[in-house]
Amino acid sequence: MKNKILIIFLKIINVILKILGKQGGNVIGKIAKKMNPNILKIFKVNCPVIAVTATNGKTSTNNCISYTLEQSGYKVVSNKEGNNMETGIISTLIKNCKINGEIKADYITFEVDESYVPKIFKTFRLDTLVILDFFRDQLDRNGEVETLILKIQEFLKTYKGKLVLNHDDPNVARLGKANREMQVYYYHVEPYENATKDMKEAGEGKFCPFCKTRLEYEYYQYSHIGKYRCPKCKYGEEENYKTATKVDLKERSFEVEGITYKVHDNSIYTIYNYVAVLTVMDLYHVDLESVKKSFLTFALNNGRLETLNINNVPTIINLAKNPTGANVSLRLLQEDNEEKELLFVLNDNVADGFDVSWIWDINFAELSKYKVTRIITAGTRAYDIAIRIKTSGYDYTKITPYLDLEQAVKDLYTTNVKKYVIANYTALQPTRHTILQLKND
Repeated sequence: MKNKILIIFLKIINVILKILGKQGGNVIGKIAKKMNPNILKIFKVNCPVIAVTATNGKTSTNNCISYTLEQSGYKVVSNKEGNNMETGIISTLIKNCKINGEIKADYITFEVDESYVPKIFKTFRLDTLVILDFFRDQLDRNGEVETLILKIQEFLKTYKGKLVLNHDDPNVARLGKANREMQVYYYHVEPYENATKDMKEAGEGKFCPFCKTRLEYEYYQYSHIGKYRCPKCKYGEEENYKTATKVDLKERSFEVEGITYKVHDNSIYTIYNYVAVLTVMDLYHVDLESVKKSFLTFALNNGRLETLNINNVPTIINLAKNPTGANVSLRLLQEDNEEKELLFVLNDNVADGFDVSWIWDINFAELSKYKVTRIITAGTRAYDIAIRIKTSGYDYTKITPYLDLEQAVKDLYTTNVKKYVIANYTALQPTRHTILQLKND
């Protein structure tokens, strides 16, 4: 009875927040957690629960899983807004449960912050865990990558469900050996046109996690993601469940088991996300024709590799909250032969992490070769990122910093040249909103 009263109370708060025009992504969860610290135990779930975790790409991948299942006719409950910590997930469950705590759905999908995986699924059902990648991110909150990996590894020692792993990230693939009772499914992507023999960007996967021998790479896709093996213990030679071939970013397509999939995005980074989704769909026997149609129409449209037309000026916006995210965005500039201008917005708010030293691991070295004719920087650390770009050798007379975001955006659109926009976590939505306001004006 107490739990029913609590759920009714929280649902009333949710209605009030909606009337006020607020989503309250974490608010309901925070209240619920204070009133009942064990609230995750009261929910009744009778359908598969799929969770996606990673440093980069979990929002896109989770939302694509949810979208594809919905397009295939299933009822899905998901935290699509991206509230991926414990309170955000509790909020999602409260909004979608009956008064008795029952969740009526065919599937539940969550994106989950890496550090919260052990905490949430210690008490809540989990059938399939998808792990995409691990990179250094928000060091003042998360610590080093190894700290996060060991936390998840400890959780996996008693996990008996399905585990979908990116085999091309040695820090992810190692988790397939956490215990023998898991059902492990690796996915792999063959080299795309701009894969390299040498590491061009900062990366974490240099040594075998089992025997500490330096890994040998056949190629790098980006950062430390690529095809590797340990010459001593043969780590990296595990069998892959799904392999993507014929990756063509110009055609926005890839092939798996003889079937061609067309997608909305043109980044090697997102191809990996789609192959992860495809692996999950196969595990749950979702019709491949439905998957093909969903991949062709899925678009996140929240600033993650989003394409906009602002007063007839093509604009591509992407999130970059760590060096790898920024380097992937810069690769898009490199692979685009048109003249372009760049807006880089960098904040150091609590959610971003106060330590912005990660910008020195961004590979700006060849920026001047990418036909970038002008750069504008903005955000609370506008001058830091401007100095970082200047020290890379880019012509400082073509860099203009602004502490005022609105002024930066107005200056950006004084020309009709194609725009690329890179923004970190708390900067992304304000930047997107300011750009869209300019379009409406």
